[in-house]
Amino acid sequence: MNRTLITVGIIVVVILGIYMWIRGFNNSMVTKNENTAKMWGNVESQYQRRFDMYGNLVSVIKGSSDFEKSTLTAVIEARSQATKVTVDASKLTPESIAQFQQAQQNLSSSFSKMLLVVEQYPDIKSTAQYQDFETNIVGTENRINKARDDFNAAVQDYNTYIKLFPNSIFAGMFGYSEKGYFKADAGSEKAPSTDFKEKSPEVKQ
Repeated sequence: MNRTLITVGIIVVVILGIYMWIRGFNNSMVTKNENTAKMWGNVESQYQRRFDMYGNLVSVIKGSSDFEKSTLTAVIEARSQATKVTVDASKLTPESIAQFQQAQQNLSSSFSKMLLVVEQYPDIKSTAQYQDFETNIVGTENRINKARDDFNAAVQDYNTYIKLFPNSIFAGMFGYSEKGYFKADAGSEKAPSTDFKEKSPEVKQ
């Protein structure tokens, strides 16, 4: 009888221990998952800030009847494509992050080319909207970089946690999979610039 009770007691303790560990694991995953979603929301907010700034300037340029149409059209199309690429915060896969980043890079590249052409139009450069853009774009780019860094840090914490043993055994069972990082853009080590007189601009992400 005593041995039976001891055996039952051991089984109960083991089951309780496993239950407590799984509950703790799941709670930690929920916290880390929510944190990455929050950081992603900050990223989207900062990209939207820049997107709105681009849109305001595009509206001004569209009002110039002699502006190079092909350049403007390329920017408008890139903006349209960028709006179509959205990422579900619950599905931050490496593929979805890469797709989002590529769309933003395409928009940034097209916009940079347009800004070079704008240098030939003093009437556009003298508008309040253009001057406001010059004043605020560097701060906006810095906010984007900060949001991306914070997001990558949250993803690293999350990904590391689900790869540790024995977490790796249960992560898939609970539906937790690896999330994607933002990768450094070409020229990202340089500060963004709107000084087009001496060198080509580099509107970085």
